[in-house]
Amino acid sequence: MKLIQLFVPTEDRTAVRDELAEMDIEFVFADEDTHRGGSIAQIPVPAGAVDTVLSRLYDVGLDEDTYTVVTDVDRATVPNVDELTEKYVDGPKGARGASHPEIRERAADLTPDTATYTAFAALSAIVAVGGLLLDSAIVIVGAMVIAPFAGSTLSASVGLVISDREMVVDSVTSQVVGLVIAYVGAVAMGVFLQQTGFVPSTLDVSLVTQVAAFATPNSLTLAIAIAAGLAGALALATDLPVSIAGVAVAAAIVPAAAAAGIGTAWGEPLLVLGAVVLLLMNIVFINLAAYLALVSLGYRSSVIRSVRENAAVSVRSGAYAAVIVVFAIVIALTSVGTYQHVVYEQEVNQEVEAVLADSEYRSIELVSVKTGYNDMNLLGRDESVTVTVSRSSDAQYELLDENIQSNVSRATDRPVTVQVRFLDFQQAQAQSQGADETPQVDGFGTRIANWADAVWERLTGVVGTAGTARCVGVC
Repeated sequence: MKLIQLFVPTEDRTAVRDELAEMDIEFVFADEDTHRGGSIAQIPVPAGAVDTVLSRLYDVGLDEDTYTVVTDVDRATVPNVDELTEKYVDGPKGARGASHPEIRERAADLTPDTATYTAFAALSAIVAVGGLLLDSAIVIVGAMVIAPFAGSTLSASVGLVISDREMVVDSVTSQVVGLVIAYVGAVAMGVFLQQTGFVPSTLDVSLVTQVAAFATPNSLTLAIAIAAGLAGALALATDLPVSIAGVAVAAAIVPAAAAAGIGTAWGEPLLVLGAVVLLLMNIVFINLAAYLALVSLGYRSSVIRSVRENAAVSVRSGAYAAVIVVFAIVIALTSVGTYQHVVYEQEVNQEVEAVLADSEYRSIELVSVKTGYNDMNLLGRDESVTVTVSRSSDAQYELLDENIQSNVSRATDRPVTVQVRFLDFQQAQAQSQGADETPQVDGFGTRIANWADAVWERLTGVVGTAGTARCVGVC
């Protein structure tokens, strides 16, 4: 519950009283003890109905600048609270989600002011670059924690379900600005590390494990983006901790932006293209998943109807239409780029498994298959595939790379460069003890045998081992 306390001038008291009575809302007037003349109205209302009640009071003549205080109420006796909630609270019915004003406020609280947002976007990308090049997952998680993208990303979905076009436009603008700043910060960090010699400029960054993991879209990264969007929406609409959901959202954004910056600094256009497609895929599916999650909770968007009913040409409506068109284009391009690479990656995996299934390679175990982004020959470069296998012998398998390359090229109809890495290991097999083998006598048993020999020698004058006699002198 919320308690609205506002100053009502004497001339507006009757109109305010009548409007509250018409709305079936309980209220109390207390005389105001100043020279202005008027009363203080105390109005308990359900959470989420504050904006609706105030709007109705303003419509009957109450000044919007009047003294107003809204506070939380731990306990209030309001006989018709359920009916008031049903009539005046916009949002999902029941207790599954927050009201429109509450979810709007939560989304707004996630987005810091412009200066802070800009600084944290750049810093999170810089830290992520260090984590990727150090191959350190802990540092990358640190970059996710300080990333500010949760609010700017989730606000678009919130704006759509509560029919707040301004929030949608602001969210998209913030996302674009934040991603550009993160990318520029990542490029600057990469160039700095090169020029200062902290990282060799000749380093093949595509072979760094963490960089390669965020350089191409795949089914797992798609699942991460969808889960992050769902988690963010549930956190906004319920009492779950939103900060944790913010880390999940950043997990799908910051490392990809950092990988794109690293590819730019090292002059790897294919790495940049793959990371950018991954980044856009994450952004698109986080927004879509968050929107679908809010709809499933009972929120119903009226944006389309509002646009149709208020189709007046204006700068705001034009900006909103432009956002929708751009988002649709990004969805189409990202979906195509992601789909064709995921299909290509599956074909590569199948062909590698088919080659290793041959009896010639039965002593080899597959460790991993890493596929460079398939740009459909846009950059005029061969596709790259790195296969890592383990072997327990010194066999060379000199034709393995050629066999894989031949199969993959034929199946995908793409020129492919294949690199095979071998992990050598030695293995000692456990041996079972034979039935005819005499068990070794431990130290205690040996001492007992020696003691028995000494006693036997002292008693008989015969030197020997326990259980065996040997004559001394003439027998």
